[in-house]
Amino acid sequence: MPAPEKLCSLRWSAQYDALEVIDQTLLPHSLCWLQLKSLESYCHAIRAMQVRGAPLIGITAAFGLAQALRQDPSMANLEHAGAALLATRPTAVNLRWALDKVTSAVSALEPGLRGEAALAKAQQLRDEDIAACASIGEHGLQLLSGLRRDGPLNIMTHCNAGWLATIEWGTALAPVYKAHAAGVPVHVWVSETRPRNQGMNLTAWELQRAGVPCTVVTDNSCGQLLRRSVVDCVIVGSDRTAANGDVCNKIGTYLKALAARANGVPFYAALPESTIDWHCASGDDIPIEERDEVEVLAVTGMDASGETRQVMLAGAGTRAHNPAFDVTPATLVTGLITEHGCFEPSPAGLADLKAQMSSSRPM
Repeated sequence: MPAPEKLCSLRWSAQYDALEVIDQTLLPHSLCWLQLKSLESYCHAIRAMQVRGAPLIGITAAFGLAQALRQDPSMANLEHAGAALLATRPTAVNLRWALDKVTSAVSALEPGLRGEAALAKAQQLRDEDIAACASIGEHGLQLLSGLRRDGPLNIMTHCNAGWLATIEWGTALAPVYKAHAAGVPVHVWVSETRPRNQGMNLTAWELQRAGVPCTVVTDNSCGQLLRRSVVDCVIVGSDRTAANGDVCNKIGTYLKALAARANGVPFYAALPESTIDWHCASGDDIPIEERDEVEVLAVTGMDASGETRQVMLAGAGTRAHNPAFDVTPATLVTGLITEHGCFEPSPAGLADLKAQMSSSRPM
């Protein structure tokens, strides 16, 4: 059987003058590309989680702002479109970061030049994300190589931080893909990630396509796996990292960090520099998105006839609390894997990272 086509999560179509993204709400049962042409379609795709993952949200928003400026390059529309895109989801800092990058690149230009300049900037951010994630993978591979023992490396992850959450490679999964490509035996414990099941629906789908052995497990079984010494390390992504090293990631990450610490298992967060909020002193200052309670009370899947259906799990009148993220204190994080290397999750470690970022900038 031939290997599946190598995919990316987002591409610009000059033919259709539109951004094309994978509708992630249809995975793993259907691979469908969406064309985004209007500001409203970009906002809906981000808000409805057709695109998700902090880096991908940011890049999508950059293209959305560019497309809005190509239709109306006025300063008023720059402010309107930027505000509309920024309001879609509150937690991932990459959203504001990408919008600020595009705005800075075009605001001083003549109106007629803004649209194409914004599109070029969005394309640049896309290319930079690919390079950053590839570098995260290389630095993570060095860490994994130091953990090798008899048999395959067993890595636990949570939610989806693969190429579906970025453009290519991913963050938490980039070291896994690099290890697999280098011939290092690796196996991934994939927690289902209730309530939207991004682990089961997205991460497992990605890994299976790449030929990486993986096993889907219930969220509540992860502590037992860590206690049984069948996990060599945990690697997760981050939607926002505070200046003190606290990590905000998908709800349930904190519990894995606690269990990893209790059982002496290294716990890493993999993230590009765009995910660090240098103005956020600690995780206490990170806004936590509260999503619709129906995500907890119902489940969507494919029935035996191939139809996608939503089924209510809870009784009528049941209420639910549905925070999308939690914060893992820096004290529980072994290290931050970035495109610049691995750093200690502390104010001093983040200062070292910032210094390295400054030294690597072109003069």
